[in-house]
Amino acid sequence: MNKPSLSRRSFLKTGAALASGLTVAPALLIGNRRSALNRLNLAVIGCGNRAEQLVREIPDDVNIVAMVNPVKEKRDRFAREYNVSRDDTHCKAYNDFRVIIGSDEIDGIILATPDHWHVPVAMEAARHGKDMYVEKPLGVSLLDAFRLRRMFEKKDILFQYGTQQRSSLFARTAIDIVRNGYIGALQEVDVWSPSLGSAHMDPFTAKEQPVPEGLDYDLYVGPSELLPFHPERVTMHASWHSYNYAIGFIAGWGSHPLDICQWGLDMDDSGPVHYEGTGVLPHPESLYNTTRAWDIHCRYPNGIPMRFMDSETALPIVTEYTRFWRGDGTVFKGSEGWVQYSRGAIYLFKDGKYMSTANFPFKETDRRAYVSDNQVQNFIDCMRSREPTINPLESAIRSDTISHLAEIVVRTGEGVTWNLDAERIENGSPEQLALLDRPKREPYGF
Repeated sequence: MNKPSLSRRSFLKTGAALASGLTVAPALLIGNRRSALNRLNLAVIGCGNRAEQLVREIPDDVNIVAMVNPVKEKRDRFAREYNVSRDDTHCKAYNDFRVIIGSDEIDGIILATPDHWHVPVAMEAARHGKDMYVEKPLGVSLLDAFRLRRMFEKKDILFQYGTQQRSSLFARTAIDIVRNGYIGALQEVDVWSPSLGSAHMDPFTAKEQPVPEGLDYDLYVGPSELLPFHPERVTMHASWHSYNYAIGFIAGWGSHPLDICQWGLDMDDSGPVHYEGTGVLPHPESLYNTTRAWDIHCRYPNGIPMRFMDSETALPIVTEYTRFWRGDGTVFKGSEGWVQYSRGAIYLFKDGKYMSTANFPFKETDRRAYVSDNQVQNFIDCMRSREPTINPLESAIRSDTISHLAEIVVRTGEGVTWNLDAERIENGSPEQLALLDRPKREPYGF
């Protein structure tokens, strides 16, 4: 894509942005460095802890030309430190992603905002034909995920889901063991992840405070409800556990082990068809008001049951058969044993004993999983090759579907029968159907 950065099209976009009151920074008016250096140019949208980790993984042959965040101190610090690390001044800081998303200088984005902004930013990036790496979960509304899919159907762009664990040797080994029948016929799967716990369970009674200088609070809240400002509403934990911004760790962390479950079952284009179970919700007016605990029994079309739990619920259940407890995990149980993948670890139990998976004796004829050793590098490599990423959009939508439907079971106390072909709840109650979508505050809808 060796395009000039100030084509007539981008000039018109720049003029439109200026007319709307948005500031267009000088970085968008310079020559395209990719043409000169044959490098990809990325924008990083969201400058929190996760973005900091992702930036460290971006290779030296890729430029970051924009750091975007509604908190001035964060975006300025990110851009400054990145420029120092590259002995450069090319990376600029921006308040609003809409200013730069259409620039021909940008080839793709790294999206690490709070959850409620994932799909709206991804939709705008897709409109402009940008490849994207999007942190998990995909979003706060299942219907929004379907809207994003429809947008992608019109574009030739790449999507990488930021679940990272597919790029783990241990995860890949577990998948190869399951898919090639080394634990026998698959019988059931246990999946669990950390939850909200007991923090901030009481109603949030703190009084409204003035918005501090340097924070664009209206933009931070974006499509969600504009609640009275308090510093605790813009913390990392609020972005994970406030229902205004997220549906909680049932998706925010649950997406990791659920993604491994889907991968191992070869269900990246499918998923469970029946959900039932229980859960615990905090006080609806507490600061952290997402699902606190859950125990959801799911069933796949082939009859395989999957149990999705928070870690406190899972602890006594999982430790009945394994002595290796970790706070998140996916266990595939077969007729001849089981294999567990948890972040940074793999355990295999077969023939009545634990076995090492190091140098596992796979056969040349075995079906092997997609090989990636780093999720960000895989995204960059695929931007250049135009080959599919290890975690394409459909895999994100399907694992997110499990989180959202589990959440609906918890919030309504009703089971869900999911029509995979039509992607709808069969005979869903009005309350269930309403939870498939979220209202969007103007002008941040799409």
